[in-house]
Amino acid sequence: MKTIKYNMIFFLSVLLLFSCQEDDATIGGIIAPSNVTLEAVVVGADDANPNGDGSGFVTLKANAVNAISYKFDFGDGISEVSPSGEITHRFSVVGVNTFTVVVNAIGTGGLSSSTSVDVEVFSSFDDPEVKQFLTGGSTRTWYLAASEVAHLGVGGNADIAPDAFWFPSFFAAQPFEKCGIEISNCLCDDELIFSLTADGQLTYQLNNNSGTFFNASHQDIVGQNAGEDACFEFDTSGTSIVSLAPTSIDWETVPDPDFRPRGTVMNFSNNAFMGYYVSSSSYEILEISDTEMYVRTQDGLSPELYWYHKFQTSPAEDSFQSVFTNLVWSDEFNDDGAPDATKWGYDLGAGGWGNQELQTYTNDPKNVIVEDGLLKITAIAENGGYTSARLKSENLSEFTYGRVEVRAKLPAAQGTWPAIWMLGANFDEVGWPNCGEIDIMEQTGQDKSKTSGALHQPDAFAGNAFTNEIANETSTTEFHNYSVEWTTAEIKILVDDTVFLTYANTNSTPFNLDFFMILNVAMGGTLGGTVDPGFVQDSMEIDYVRVYQ
Repeated sequence: MKTIKYNMIFFLSVLLLFSCQEDDATIGGIIAPSNVTLEAVVVGADDANPNGDGSGFVTLKANAVNAISYKFDFGDGISEVSPSGEITHRFSVVGVNTFTVVVNAIGTGGLSSSTSVDVEVFSSFDDPEVKQFLTGGSTRTWYLAASEVAHLGVGGNADIAPDAFWFPSFFAAQPFEKCGIEISNCLCDDELIFSLTADGQLTYQLNNNSGTFFNASHQDIVGQNAGEDACFEFDTSGTSIVSLAPTSIDWETVPDPDFRPRGTVMNFSNNAFMGYYVSSSSYEILEISDTEMYVRTQDGLSPELYWYHKFQTSPAEDSFQSVFTNLVWSDEFNDDGAPDATKWGYDLGAGGWGNQELQTYTNDPKNVIVEDGLLKITAIAENGGYTSARLKSENLSEFTYGRVEVRAKLPAAQGTWPAIWMLGANFDEVGWPNCGEIDIMEQTGQDKSKTSGALHQPDAFAGNAFTNEIANETSTTEFHNYSVEWTTAEIKILVDDTVFLTYANTNSTPFNLDFFMILNVAMGGTLGGTVDPGFVQDSMEIDYVRVYQ
């Protein structure tokens, strides 16, 4: 494992060797520290417990003439710097063990002098179940749970609460959001290998397949600054020792034990880290099992931030299995002519529709027709403006929960804004956004290489809606399946059975009542943008609409 920061301060020590006996060695105005002393006090040590109280804590105090900082090597694979020379370290190897602690007193110009002391300390903390989960009793490889919401997330310490499930409040990555970044899959193809040696020592290796995903604030270590999170080539070879320790947070104050984190912390030697680089080598285990692990770590530069990671014991796959298999409603568009009036009505007229849109909606066959097994909604430039169509199942087919699947090919022209979406059936009573809105598919008028999904509700709507997008390079040349999986617990939005947006549904959202479906092509407006001056007409073609429950 590449040592990251601290060894650089010793580059001049190869020129002159100083020991604690060389009191006054100088190079001009540069003075090496002298008279280095090191005192160790084992916490809880007394006549009955000469090696401490079992906590493993040892307070170390170093002093030297002309020292500006001190670097401690604790003898258990962990190092730390203390400008004051005083530090408390927890030794977590179970039993009574002797460690040789070395302190380097650092002077001007990086010159250093050192001394050491042997510390005999007793640690009673162990978590053999965690070791078994991590290694399977021998060696086990972990992978980022990239298909899960919040496989990478950031929040504050308050995110762990008695009535929460530890969901990071500031940011939570959507499924596969952090994959495919520059070098291979970067974070998503990391292999985290935990092993248990014959003498019970837990070790760790990170195979990052050359690329490490760096937080934007921590890129100085590679001498670059991309201005945002980025992937860089980085050497993570080597083996790290993993010391287990109890958490420093008193989770006993959480009244419900089902919401308490495990309370075990992994400390990695050699500045090792778990895939995403935030200058931290200490990770608290929130949950762990034979197949899943959820951890968090404190940001090395911004300690008020906690980064959350989800891992699993198999590589993430972007496959999806619906829980809804019973087809309860569909339109296959097999009968030529006007759309089935028992299934579809229309919104008609102009007025911008709340989004500065340019079209007038009609039910004219030139704008909406079923032919050749397809529903065709066509936007047309005419009379100095645009016409189009907007179909809806309001008062005809309304339902709560299920899977909606729409197979469609989208218009390619600049300025067209196709949408497949759902609106709360109580819209007439409570208005928007109180009724809720589920956007299964939208596409801007300017970028036809992506499609998006969104959820609008009273406290998050319009520009603040919960949204995400997915690459969809052939959206205008090929048919794709656009769908939503809607349950009491969550709402997932998919393209071709790839989940790209997941929303945690609760009984406080508007997404627990009947909704109806809407299909339309708008022109211009907030998402359509500038319409191609040469626009004549373009269509969204729909093969079928199906509802499963």
